[in-house]
Amino acid sequence: MDDLAPLLSRRRCIQCAIALETRHPARHCHACLAGTPDFDATVTLADYGWPLDHLVTGLKFRGQLPLAGWLADRLGEALRAAPGGLPDVLVPVPLAPARLRLRGYNQAWEIARRLEGQLQIAALPTALQRVRDNPAQATLDRAERLANLHGAFVVAEPARIAGRHVGVVDDVMTTGTTLGEIATQLKRTGALRVTNVVALRTP
Repeated sequence: MDDLAPLLSRRRCIQCAIALETRHPARHCHACLAGTPDFDATVTLADYGWPLDHLVTGLKFRGQLPLAGWLADRLGEALRAAPGGLPDVLVPVPLAPARLRLRGYNQAWEIARRLEGQLQIAALPTALQRVRDNPAQATLDRAERLANLHGAFVVAEPARIAGRHVGVVDDVMTTGTTLGEIATQLKRTGALRVTNVVALRTP
């Protein structure tokens, strides 16, 4: 990982952070132009792939919590450089209680709490809660993903969300369905703006 500049500098859709072709004239991808998701922006470091994917899997599955600091340092730099301003609060994507007990920690919270210290932005570990442990999304199509996530998240601290720019922190953004559902719930609670803050983006 001596030279990450080519990985970290790809031109991306400002809304979902999918990598754009160099010749693509717009700042949004075709999918976001066709059907705008409820989140307003996404900040990411790079596409999910070698070598950064090893950092995420080490954090997520092998308990290598110091890696959250490395990711947070670079996400903080990316957030400062992004249009739209810094979020007012940070909210980690929650794990279902059973999964949290099994793993022992939430990798999204590990990143968020380090961003809190770096950026001096309040991170709210319980403002968003997962109330249903839905089946894995990987094998589902878009319609099934949406149905699978319906009712999975609840805003537990609406007073801390209403009127705020909320940064939603996670390790990986895949299709954006989960983050879209979270943004929907946050906007219904009165969030003014929702920015996804994700370490890696699946191409």
